Amino acid sequence: MSQDKSGYPGMGETNPLHNNVYGPPQPGFGMPPPNYSQAPGGPYPPAAGYGQPGFPQAAPGFAPGPYPQMPYPQMPYPQGPYAQGPYQQGTPHLRFEALKSSPGYHGDVPPSYYDNEEFTNSGFEDKSIRQAFIRKVFLVLTVQLLVTFSFVAVFTFVDDAKYFVRRNPWTYYVSYAVFFVSLIVLSCCGDFRRKHPWNLIALSILTLSLSYMVGMIASFYDTETVIMAVGITAVVCFTVVLFSLQSKYDFTSCRGVLFVCLIVLLLFSILCIFIRHRILHIVYASLGALLFTCFLAVDTQLLLGNKKLALSPEEYIFAALNLYTDIINIFLYILAIVGRSRE
Repeated sequence: MSQDKSGYPGMGETNPLHNNVYGPPQPGFGMPPPNYSQAPGGPYPPAAGYGQPGFPQAAPGFAPGPYPQMPYPQMPYPQGPYAQGPYQQGTPHLRFEALKSSPGYHGDVPPSYYDNEEFTNSGFEDKSIRQAFIRKVFLVLTVQLLVTFSFVAVFTFVDDAKYFVRRNPWTYYVSYAVFFVSLIVLSCCGDFRRKHPWNLIALSILTLSLSYMVGMIASFYDTETVIMAVGITAVVCFTVVLFSLQSKYDFTSCRGVLFVCLIVLLLFSILCIFIRHRILHIVYASLGALLFTCFLAVDTQLLLGNKKLALSPEEYIFAALNLYTDIINIFLYILAIVGRSRE
């Protein structure tokens, strides 16, 4: 078997086509690919790195190794150099603006009486919060009533106290002025009555001034009349409060009607100043007791939070003030009824 000059066995004479620079021989010949570095024209320069700088290329005559992975950053992919502007995907500013535009937003103050539709989804419906709120209101109310009826007992059973208030009627007007200012502040200044401890201080001043006024009024009645009025007031108020807490009827929807009746009662009181008649005074006192009994039922249901109108849990001072003034007015009207009836 002869061997040609190219060193390929079984080929006979040298075939000039085997050194074709344009490409390797056809695959049917069973020859390995030629070495391009030996082709005419000298060795070709190595292929440049196609868009992959920094990686060494294969040496001449050797097959290139496996290409390295592209230097792309692996996950998590960094964000591009885009400006992180105030997009709508949950920025605090836009969330706050959306909250302000909602119908249930009330700012820094508790919801008013007429916004109770939002209470169904609020924390006030939580049973523990509601019970704690009611306990706090009745605790404050109990302290107020103990102070007031202590004054009534002193002015009723101590003769020196009776003589003092009768000789110094100016003290009644001073206490009335203090009571009126305290009542206006607690009723109209919502931020003040929610600020501890100033709300308790103002409520204490109001309680002391009103207690002195009630005790001074009671000193002009005999002891039996005062005791009867206290007993009737206790029974009426206890019954109304229990009924309001258990009743399914919504008394809070009648609040507007009761305010109209209160204005009519004030006009009636002006008439009683000029017309001195015992029956007229008894009728006036009876209407006043009935009206404030209805107010007591309404103010009691405002504590529950499951009626049309409701008070915020932060308004325990205002709730105690409403109940306290209702009970004191009921006592004074019942005292007038009993006193006029025994004349």
